[in-house]
Amino acid sequence: MAPSTSNRPEVALLALATSPSGIGELARTSNPAARLMLAEVSVGLTPTQAAAAPKLFQLKRTLGEEVVVKLLVVILRAFVDSVRVADKPDAADILELADTLAQTYTHDSVKDLILALKQARTTGTRFFNALDPATIYGLISQYFDKKAQHLENGHLDQKTQAISQEAVTLHQLQQAAPALVQSVALMIPASHPNAQHLRDKLTLIKQKYRRGLLSMEQAAQQRQEVQQAIQRHPRPDWQPSEAARQQITRRHQQATRRFAEKLGIENPKYLGA
Repeated sequence: MAPSTSNRPEVALLALATSPSGIGELARTSNPAARLMLAEVSVGLTPTQAAAAPKLFQLKRTLGEEVVVKLLVVILRAFVDSVRVADKPDAADILELADTLAQTYTHDSVKDLILALKQARTTGTRFFNALDPATIYGLISQYFDKKAQHLENGHLDQKTQAISQEAVTLHQLQQAAPALVQSVALMIPASHPNAQHLRDKLTLIKQKYRRGLLSMEQAAQQRQEVQQAIQRHPRPDWQPSEAARQQITRRHQQATRRFAEKLGIENPKYLGA
């Protein structure tokens, strides 16, 4: 399958690194085509994209360490050729620097290195007519320092956004909590003896409030009265007064007589009447 237009420069660079050419030859020979490929790869490249690209240790597993070092040699040779100074690193310097980078930045990507060298060349760095491996390594180190700060700032931004979202959620819960608590408090058990009456009263309060017949304070007061009526406090030690006991007894006797009359029982005393 033919490579797409978007990844063709990367494929061409990889083909150059996997070619039969020796690593020394790649370090010695200028290659304008490789410089063009790198320029195409670097167009629009951002630190975020570079951070998401495959890391050097991953490329070593899939391509082999020699291919990774050769790829870095191609990149460094193109950078050295692009800098117009009289004193430049030779092939041995490039080879040693490529190996050092491969061993040092194992958890960074090739695109990171491409972007680091691009920024060194395009941000006004002055080489004072000389370029040595230490200068190149220092420029790359500066890039990774800025990258670390960029990633940390991004992490802090995400953390701040998460905290802000949590604050908004907490505020919403705090706003909704009183209504939720009131709803729970106004739940009427089905076993309540006045359940239907209390439901009707709550409905009436709601309708009066919506129509403006009750103020917010009046509606809250009436709901609180309903809430108090909902609460039932059992009194296992409660005993009726003497008058209440006599009234209860008379009520039971009357109910018994009605029952006896209905069934035609002549002497309801046997039923306790």
